[in-house]
Amino acid sequence: MANEIADAEPPPSVGLKPDAIGFLDALVIGLNATSPAYSVAAAIGPLVALVGIHAPGVLLASFVPMLLIASAFYYLNKVDQDCGTTFSWATRALGPWAGWLGGWAIAMTGVLVIGSLADVAVTFGLLAFGLDSWTDNDALRRLLTVLLIVVMTAVCVIGTEVSAKVQNVLILAQVVCLLAFALVALYRVYADTGTLDSVEPSIGWLDPFGAGGASLTAALLLGVFLYWGWESAVNLTEEVEDSATAPGKAAVWSTVILLVTYVAVGFAVVAYAGTAYLAENAAEEEFIFALLADEAMAGWHWVVLLAVSTSALASTQTTIIPASRTALSMARRHALPTHFARINPRFRTPDVSTWWVAAIAIAWYLVVSEISSNALFDSLTALSLLIAFYYALTGVACAVYYRRHLTRSVHHFVLIGLGPLVGAGLLTWLLVESVIDMSDPANSYSGDSWLGLGPPLVIGVGIAVAGVILMIVWRLTAPAFWSEHPGVVDPALVDGEASGRTES
Repeated sequence: MANEIADAEPPPSVGLKPDAIGFLDALVIGLNATSPAYSVAAAIGPLVALVGIHAPGVLLASFVPMLLIASAFYYLNKVDQDCGTTFSWATRALGPWAGWLGGWAIAMTGVLVIGSLADVAVTFGLLAFGLDSWTDNDALRRLLTVLLIVVMTAVCVIGTEVSAKVQNVLILAQVVCLLAFALVALYRVYADTGTLDSVEPSIGWLDPFGAGGASLTAALLLGVFLYWGWESAVNLTEEVEDSATAPGKAAVWSTVILLVTYVAVGFAVVAYAGTAYLAENAAEEEFIFALLADEAMAGWHWVVLLAVSTSALASTQTTIIPASRTALSMARRHALPTHFARINPRFRTPDVSTWWVAAIAIAWYLVVSEISSNALFDSLTALSLLIAFYYALTGVACAVYYRRHLTRSVHHFVLIGLGPLVGAGLLTWLLVESVIDMSDPANSYSGDSWLGLGPPLVIGVGIAVAGVILMIVWRLTAPAFWSEHPGVVDPALVDGEASGRTES
C-alpha cells in the first residue's frame, strides 16, 4: 500500500531566496563551475601524455556518461527541487545511508579542489600582468590564494544575484580568450607558421580507443574531471525561476556546450603543439597553457593566461555552491548538525555552511601544498573518484525512483531508466578500473608511494573511510534522519500535477 515518505523537518523561517536568477544565469554558473579554460589547461598535457593524438576522442567519449547522468539530474530535479541534489534524491530512492554518502562525496569534492582553483587563478593572474617573480614566492602566492577564497566566499554569501552577475562577466572573458587562442593556433597550423612540430588535425583523432589499456582508463578519468561541475546549476534549484525544469535544462545544455568547447580546444592544442611537446611538458600541469600561449600568440599570450585565471576564479566561486547547498540540505534533514542549515536573514544564503566549506578547503590546500609539489594533480585524480561515485549513484537513483513509470513510454524507458543506468554503469566500470590502476604507485602522477599505494587512491579511500566513520557516529548520536524510508516518485509529480511528495 502506498504511503508517503517521512517528511523532513520544516526549513527555517527564512529560506533561500526563490526566483533569484533565471535560466541563462543558471547555465552560466553551470559552465563556470566546470572551469573550462582551467580544466583544459590542467589536463591537456597529461591527457596527451596518456593517449597522444586521441585526446579529442577521449574528450568525446567522456561526454557520453556525462550526458546520460545530466538526463538523470533533469528528471530527478523535476520531481524534487532540493538544493542537496544527489543527497536528497538518493535518500528518497535508495535510503538514508546511500543519500548520506552521496552528500559527503559532493561536499568533499569542493574541499579538494577549491584551494587548487584559487591557486591557479592567482598564479595565472600574476603571470598575465607580468609579475612572474611573485609566482615563485610560495608564501606570497598561498597568502593571495587564501585571500581570494575568502573574497569569493563572501560573494557567495552576499547573494545569488551578485554571484550570477560576477559569473556572467567571467564566462564571457574566458570564452572569448579561449576562442581567440583556438583560432590563432589552428590558423598557424594550416599556414605553417607555427614554432613547434605542428600536426594537421584528422577525424581519426576522435577515436578514443587508439591507446587502450590503463592509459585509456586514466585518460577517461581525467575526462570526467574536465566535465565535472555542470550540476552546480541544479544545486541552485530553489533559487532559480521555473525551478522544476530550468536547472535541469541548464545542466544538460552545459554538457553539450562543454563538449564543443573541449573538443575544439583539444584539436587546436594537439595540432599546434604536437604530441611530443605536450608529453614532454606534461609535468608542468596547468602551466602547459602558459607555455603554449607564449609560443602561439607571442605578445598576446596574456590573453590565454587571463582566460585560465578568470576560469579558475569563476570556478572557485561556483564550486563553493554545491558543497554549501548540500550541507544545508543535509542539515535540514538532520543528516548534519542543524547549525549548518542556518540561512542569513539579510542575504538569504546558507552563510554557516558556506564559510565552513571555505575554511576546510583552505586548511586542505595549505596542508597539501606542504606535502608535495605534485600533490595538486594527485588530489584532482582522487577528486575524480568521488565524482564518478556520486554521478553513478545519481544515475541509479533516477532509475530506481522512477521504476514504476519506466514502461509508460519509450521516452521514459530510455531517458529516465536505461540512459542513467548505462551512464552509471560506465562510471562504475571506470571507478573500479581506476582503483585497480591507482593501487600501483607507478601509475600516479607523482610516482610516490603512500602506504604502498598511489597517493590518489590513498586520498580517495581516506576520504571515503572518514565519511563512513562520521556517518556511523552521526547515526548513533542523532538517529532522526535514518527514520526515512526509500520510496518511488508520485505519479502526479511525473505528470506535473503536484509537487513535493513521494510515495513508497
